[in-house]
Amino acid sequence: MYRVDAAVAVALIVLTACASSAAAGDGRRVEEGGGGEVTNDGRALVVNGTRRMLFSGEMHYTRSTPEMWPKLIANARKGGLDVIQTYVFWNVHEPVQGQYNFEGRYDLVKFIREIQAQGLYVSLRIGPFIEAEWKYGGFPFWLHDVPNITFRTDNEPFKQHMQRFVTQIVSMMKQEGLYYPQGGPIIISQVENEYQMVEPAFGSGGPRYVRWAAEMAVGLQTGVPWMMCKQNDAPDPIINTCNGLICGETFVGPNSPSKPALWTENWTTRYPIYGNDTKLRSTEDIAFAVALFIARKKGSFVSYYMYHGGTNFGRFASSYVTTSYYDGAPLDEYGLIWRPTWGHLRELHAAVNLSSEPLLFGTYSNFSLGQEQEAHIFETELKCVAFLVNFDKHQSPTVVFRNIPFQLAPKSISILSECRTVVFETAKVNAQYGSRTAKVVESLNDIHTWKAFKEPIPEDISKAVYTGNQLFEHLSMTKDETDYLWYIVSYEYRPSDDGQLVLLNAESRAHVLHAFVNTEYVGCVHGSHDGPGNIILNTNISLKEGQNTISLLSVMVGSPDSGAHMERRSFGIRKVSIQQGQQPLHLLNNELWGYQVGLYGEGKRIYTQEESSSVEWTEINSLTYHPLTWYKTTFAAPVGNDAVALNLTSMGKGEVWVNGESIGRYWVSFKAPSGQPSQSLYHIPQHFLKPTDNLLVLVEEIGGNPLEITVNTVSITTVCGSVNELSSPALHTQGKDPEVRLRCQRGKHISAIEFASYGNPAGDCTTFSTGSCHAALSESVVKQVISITNMMN
Repeated sequence: MYRVDAAVAVALIVLTACASSAAAGDGRRVEEGGGGEVTNDGRALVVNGTRRMLFSGEMHYTRSTPEMWPKLIANARKGGLDVIQTYVFWNVHEPVQGQYNFEGRYDLVKFIREIQAQGLYVSLRIGPFIEAEWKYGGFPFWLHDVPNITFRTDNEPFKQHMQRFVTQIVSMMKQEGLYYPQGGPIIISQVENEYQMVEPAFGSGGPRYVRWAAEMAVGLQTGVPWMMCKQNDAPDPIINTCNGLICGETFVGPNSPSKPALWTENWTTRYPIYGNDTKLRSTEDIAFAVALFIARKKGSFVSYYMYHGGTNFGRFASSYVTTSYYDGAPLDEYGLIWRPTWGHLRELHAAVNLSSEPLLFGTYSNFSLGQEQEAHIFETELKCVAFLVNFDKHQSPTVVFRNIPFQLAPKSISILSECRTVVFETAKVNAQYGSRTAKVVESLNDIHTWKAFKEPIPEDISKAVYTGNQLFEHLSMTKDETDYLWYIVSYEYRPSDDGQLVLLNAESRAHVLHAFVNTEYVGCVHGSHDGPGNIILNTNISLKEGQNTISLLSVMVGSPDSGAHMERRSFGIRKVSIQQGQQPLHLLNNELWGYQVGLYGEGKRIYTQEESSSVEWTEINSLTYHPLTWYKTTFAAPVGNDAVALNLTSMGKGEVWVNGESIGRYWVSFKAPSGQPSQSLYHIPQHFLKPTDNLLVLVEEIGGNPLEITVNTVSITTVCGSVNELSSPALHTQGKDPEVRLRCQRGKHISAIEFASYGNPAGDCTTFSTGSCHAALSESVVKQVISITNMMN
């Protein structure tokens, strides 16, 4: 880390390269725990008798590993957060009715204790419906099979199970002493989730359910407030909160003067789905939205969704959602600091906290400064803060506020401490930038290290576990424990004299459909997240005279996570027919069908070290690369502590395991409009690895070439910043002058200076050049500072 001060009318831009090094701790003090009351009034949550301005970040214990939690929480705290918010995931905790799992990644208590140990509060979103781009919205699938059940309405079977699980979680939190009045960190809880979106579908049962859920939650006597997000009719004392991108514009406000304005989900980016390009939300836009919510809505609680997204390990992603989750959040999928978002928001938090007294206790007023400009003021007898808002996306108007002129950047909010000094501007990013790169450390291109196993195609209906003269619904058969369901039928073919083509037609409401005739692959079709629910496979096939077997593999890429009446949703094959020339269509729906749940290799668990030898693996050759093939090899863990990922660009679609741990589905063959895969890199947490002989197993549905897979390390390799005399000093450093502070990620040091200019350089941290005014000694001065700093460290 080094610092360069700039207090004159010129700019400095520095691009530096980072290399491995030792690093010291940050030395931040851990705050004391709870022990008092948590209430609320019309302005804020009141913690131990004090109104609090709170910044929160969502991160999910299930989407990272216990070994990652301490660093993630520490970096959230350094980013200026007060609260960590998380959902509670019913389907991981009670996968089988009455059998609970709170181990490993699912150790909710351990996660909360780590948050407490680092001096932060907890917002616990119990739900238990969560959506969250998580399979089945967090519901365990056994709930689907409860007789006479209707989810999320005034339905006794559902309410009984919901109340039992919520009570189980609350009781666990109480037993562990985790609510704030007990000395724990939990200051607020959530029941249900965005119910208003589906409430009309349930008629009068919807409002009754809302009232019941509120009464049930309050009756559990947690000692902290409860909230419902996107629920404008949340009954007292439940706080109604906002979710979305621009709650400063869309939130209708608290439904009672005794409730504060809380924002439970400020979406930091868009969650990625297969077939779409990644769309990152700009740092400036996030900061603008936060400042506007505080200014316009008197907001006192903002939670970023997500602050760290993490990884959808295994099969937990919902329909078409990628394995990587919210990678562009302030802490990326690997836990690395995403710059400049993290740093810019940290400065915003510091600026707001600097004026927390007038924000929480001051008198509020607002007025127009122009056609698209407005001022919001919070003022006590001694303190004042103002927010000057410019909605114009193109112009930089000069406005006069309290006899002082201020030039406002396009679409920006300037925060004025004491209503006169600009301490933060949402559109001016002075925080450090960083570039993340993936470095190939091992190419798995040695054909002799790979083995293959061809997944057997079922063709004997007599050996099927299930049979019936109908097409069964996919999830009812699989119980959402596998993506795969085989539909097998026999068809007797009598060739005609004219040699006309035979056409197979299959319609499905699953996400992918593969077709085999007499075990030979004949084609596939797939849907998309925003496409029609029905997919249709039409393909010409060759049949032999007599009996032929048609084996259709129905594939789900995640189960639904939202919508009314999820328990009624139907998936899988709906219609199958054979068209032979001009003969009448032969519908096969009511023929005798055999069913096999899951793949053979799945059932045998051949992705584990213990069971890998239960099948016969063969050498890879040119004939191996066909659909439905398992591949395995071993690799050594990269040296060092950098994040590790597999580059699977050469593969098609399937699932991948490392040492028996599923690191998720991959689908690189489903290209985005840019022509690139929606996701190429697949995160392997360090804890999944051992030094050598790590077992890598993939099941490939389409084809792909495993010899082009690489093991990569992911790190921040360059950092960059710029500043001039008009920049606001960094509040978190309490400096008096604008400055550039650059640091590498923990474990690395600055190894080279690629560009430095003291003058008027052009460009930004991706493209840069010296301007007409440039100090020739810029680079040598910076190198000298770096040399001294490295010696001190």
